[in-house]
Amino acid sequence: MTTDPQLLALENRLRELGSVVVCYSGGVDSAFVLLVAHRVLGERAVGLTAVSPSLAPSEKEGAVRIAKQIGARHVLVETHEIDDPNYAKNESSRCFYCKSELYDVAEKWAAEHGFSAMANGTNVDDLGDHRPGLEAAKNAKVTSPLVDVGMTKADVRRHSKTLGLGVWDKPASACLSSRLPYGTAVTRERLTQIGGLEESLRALGFRQVRVRWHETIARIELGVDELARAFDEGTRTKMVEAGKRHGFHFVTLDLQGYRQGSHNELLVGNALRVIPS
Repeated sequence: MTTDPQLLALENRLRELGSVVVCYSGGVDSAFVLLVAHRVLGERAVGLTAVSPSLAPSEKEGAVRIAKQIGARHVLVETHEIDDPNYAKNESSRCFYCKSELYDVAEKWAAEHGFSAMANGTNVDDLGDHRPGLEAAKNAKVTSPLVDVGMTKADVRRHSKTLGLGVWDKPASACLSSRLPYGTAVTRERLTQIGGLEESLRALGFRQVRVRWHETIARIELGVDELARAFDEGTRTKMVEAGKRHGFHFVTLDLQGYRQGSHNELLVGNALRVIPS
């Protein structure tokens, strides 16, 4: 029985919806929302995962696996944001068009199957970053239950661990298109190249991985605690081989390590400041 006030508030918020389609990527935030929605609404809660070239195959497989562990209804739907020129040209508003496509598809599915509400996994910490997708959610009247009850990322992880959610400590993830610099067109070939190299790096045992695409150069971001292992001779050689196998001429390691939305550093007002020594 739930006794934590914050978790109880989330259960009550989801119960108020009556029935809900959770836009579910398989990440910890949306998985947690799906878990709690399933606990209070049962079959009146369903996870909807958008499948497109920007979703890494391993992320799709993970979403399916976690939904089964939760015991929740789960549907996979195709989205076609890559066919939208506004999305493909990859300006800083790209996520607006991606989420708009997702929410359009989710709204149609909800209407066809008699569901009254849509929800996402946005948490309080997401509100401060450059996230055009939040505007798309507002336009589509998508509920953000974690925001409604004041949950941060740390709160989500804490409650997820308590409830036995398998992805409670999963590293942050984002669509493959986020690896391309703004202004670089999103193509299926580039997404395949990026996703393939990331899978190869995970096969080497790295957990927090981003491959930032710079034409012939792969700029690899790893979790700070994983950077040292990348300099082991055998591992370094395998990383370079993997990069070239996936079509990059040069394979580089970003010494700052992984940080969320590093391409946003190049936006006006968000440029990385270097303080002279």
